[in-house]
Amino acid sequence: MGAEADLASAPAPHLVTEVPGPRARALIERDLRVTSPSLPRAYPLVPARGAGVVIEDVDGNRFLDMNAGIAVTSTGHCHPAVVEAIRRQAAELLHYSGSDFHLPIYGELCERLAGIVPLRGPARAFLTNSGTEAVEAALKLARYATGRQYVIAFLGAFHGRSYGSISLTASKVRYREGFGPLLPGVFHVPFGDTSEIRERLFRRLVAPREVAAVVVEPVQGEGGYVVPPEGFLPELRALCDEHGILLVADEVQSGMGRTGRMWAVEHWGVEPDILLAGKGIASGMPLGAMVARADLMTWEPGAHGSTYGGNPLACAAALATIDLVERELAANAREVGGVLLEGLRGIAARQPLVREVRGLGLMIGVAFRDHHAAARVEEACFRRGLLVLGCGDDAVRLSPPLVIDGERARVALAVLEEAVAEVAAAG
Repeated sequence: MGAEADLASAPAPHLVTEVPGPRARALIERDLRVTSPSLPRAYPLVPARGAGVVIEDVDGNRFLDMNAGIAVTSTGHCHPAVVEAIRRQAAELLHYSGSDFHLPIYGELCERLAGIVPLRGPARAFLTNSGTEAVEAALKLARYATGRQYVIAFLGAFHGRSYGSISLTASKVRYREGFGPLLPGVFHVPFGDTSEIRERLFRRLVAPREVAAVVVEPVQGEGGYVVPPEGFLPELRALCDEHGILLVADEVQSGMGRTGRMWAVEHWGVEPDILLAGKGIASGMPLGAMVARADLMTWEPGAHGSTYGGNPLACAAALATIDLVERELAANAREVGGVLLEGLRGIAARQPLVREVRGLGLMIGVAFRDHHAAARVEEACFRRGLLVLGCGDDAVRLSPPLVIDGERARVALAVLEEAVAEVAAAG
C-alpha cells in the first residue's frame, strides 16, 4: 500500500518526458498493429498505474485524472478499501455463475441495490457485466412486462453500442453508421421537452398505449453533460403515469454519487420504474445492474441470464464502493463540484472561447465555440498532464474520481485555463 499511497499524494501534473514518451510510443505502435481500429483513442495516454486522482504512465509521467476512465473509477484509482475487498474475495472464489446457481455475494449486492434505489415499492435486481448489458436487460423486461413493443429515447442520448442499446443511442452518427437496420420500434425526440412526445409522437406516429418505455439519462453523458430543464423529468414521470408507460432511468454515468446524490433522479424527486447502473458502480471492475420494481419482474426462469454478470470480484468491489459513496463521496462530489463549477464560471468570464459551463456535482461539461476548439483544448490539457475528455458537439467533460479534494480541483482549474488561453491565442 505504501507505493500507492505515495502516488496518490504525489504532485500532479508532473511530466518527465514529452508525451507520449518513448515507451508509450512503442506500445501505441503495437496497439495500432494488433487492436481493433474501431477503438477511438482520445489521446496517446498509456497508463501504468494509478492511485487516487493520479495516473502514472509507462514513462513515469504523472497526470491529474479528471475523467476517471470515463466516469468509472468513482472511489479513485486503487482505493485501499476496494482493493482489499477484491483481494479477500479473490482468495475465496473467483467465479461461479450467479445466473444458474445461488451465489451469496450476488444476492447480497442485489439486496443492497434494492435498498438504495428510488423506485416505487420493493425492487429486484439483475446484474450484468456493463451498462450496455443493463440497457439490453431493461429493453427486454419493458417489452415483456407491458406486452408493448415501442420505446422512446432522446436525441443526444448514449446508451451503449450493442444492437439494442445502439438503437437507443443518438449522440453521434458514427456509432450507428453501417450497422443498420437497427432495432425497430424506437422513436427519438429532443431532450428536455415532453411536448414533442405529446404533440408529435402521440398525435402522428405512435399510440401511447403501444409504448412500453421511455428511456432517459437524467443528465445526458456522451451527449454533452447536459442538465435537463427543471421541470422536465417530473413532467416525463407524469406523462408515463398517464399512459401506463415504464420510465427507465439510465444512471450508468450519472449514478453512484457522481452528481452529489446517489442517483441523479433524486435531484428532481423522480421515481423511475427501472434504474440502470454501471461505470462507477464497482470502481473499475466490470459490472452493471438493472434494478426494477419487483412487480415487473414476472419473467420466467431462463428468460434472461448471464454467465459472468455479477462476478464475485465485481460484486465485492461494488459493495465496498457503495459503502464509500454513502459514507462520504456523494457529499464530497457536492462540495468539490461546487468549487469546480465556481472556478469554471470564472474561467468562462475571462475566456470568451468558453460558451457555457453546466453540471451537477462532479459531472461537469464545459462547452466551447465549436467542436474544433473543444478538441484542441482536450489535447492542450493532455500535453500539460491534465486528463479531460470530449463530449457532445463542442464540449469537454470533467468527471474526476469522487475522492478529489479542493486543492487538486484548483490545480485542474489552473491547468485548464492555461490550455484554453493557448487555444484562444492560436485563433
